Amino acid sequence: MEVSINFWIGFVVFVVIMLTLDLYVFHKKDEVIKVKSALLWSLFWIGLAAVFNIGIYFVVGNMAGFELGKQKALEFLTGYLIEESLSVDNLFVFIMIFGFFKIEPKYQHRILFWGIIGAVVMRAVFIFAGVALIKKFAWIMYVFGAFLIYTGIHMAFEKEDKNEFDPNKNIIIKIFRKFMPVTHDMSVPQFFVKKDKMIYATPFFIALLMIETSDLIFAVDSIPAVLSVSKDVFIVYTSNIFAILGLRSLYFALSGIMDYFHYLKYALAGILSFIGIKMCVNELASELGYSFHITNFVSLGVIVTLLTASILLSVVVKKKNEQKQIG
Repeated sequence: MEVSINFWIGFVVFVVIMLTLDLYVFHKKDEVIKVKSALLWSLFWIGLAAVFNIGIYFVVGNMAGFELGKQKALEFLTGYLIEESLSVDNLFVFIMIFGFFKIEPKYQHRILFWGIIGAVVMRAVFIFAGVALIKKFAWIMYVFGAFLIYTGIHMAFEKEDKNEFDPNKNIIIKIFRKFMPVTHDMSVPQFFVKKDKMIYATPFFIALLMIETSDLIFAVDSIPAVLSVSKDVFIVYTSNIFAILGLRSLYFALSGIMDYFHYLKYALAGILSFIGIKMCVNELASELGYSFHITNFVSLGVIVTLLTASILLSVVVKKKNEQKQIG
């Protein structure tokens, strides 16, 4: 369903206002974000997404019938949960980036804020390009589906070695260093500093660049996954942005309890593989004229079940390990 340009303008204005308030009113000072505050902000962003979701149901329902309103609301909710759950995996990368560059917690919020700005722009490009490709080449759904299945299987069997994590080996960082000198001085918490009439990038900016790079890589997985739920650009983009807006608060809320998400990657691997299978099955059924298809309601159930199971298993295993250490 095509939405009026007024809805797009209204949403963009809303995002700009919220980001401005976040940086210049609510978090205008560099300070450590406490877990309680982060949890409250996470609930705030989740609440806003829920209100927007309800608004979709009633607005679309009044305009085109409540059956379509229900469908669009379900698409938004499923897309939001996919993006939010996959975002948690990206938080582990943020932790490693900040740890590598020794960024103090009080400066992390500002870096994440500007990282979100870049993500908002990049997601728009990816989503519009993805939808355009699907409309022009229907077979691209098989490519997206196969890619997600491969990514899910690779994620499940991939061995993580945090000791091998070195942003300086990143190709984008290497290219950037060829064009811009970088100082190791972190005494001034700025992205750029001027020394001897020369402009130097600081480790704060390199950390930001790494966060943008990780989000770019992350979007390659998440955008096709959300496009399996809906090809409505407005629904896909708004569900993505609402998840991204709450990402900073979620980072500070969960950074201290990441051990409880030890088995999360297996849930995410299952989600990506399932979504990939769904894309291929639904596209094949559509081409063959079959009425069978995997619904978004089923997708929602699979996502919630896998995420819940992974968290519960992580909690149980962590408690058992703690008891063994005590004993």
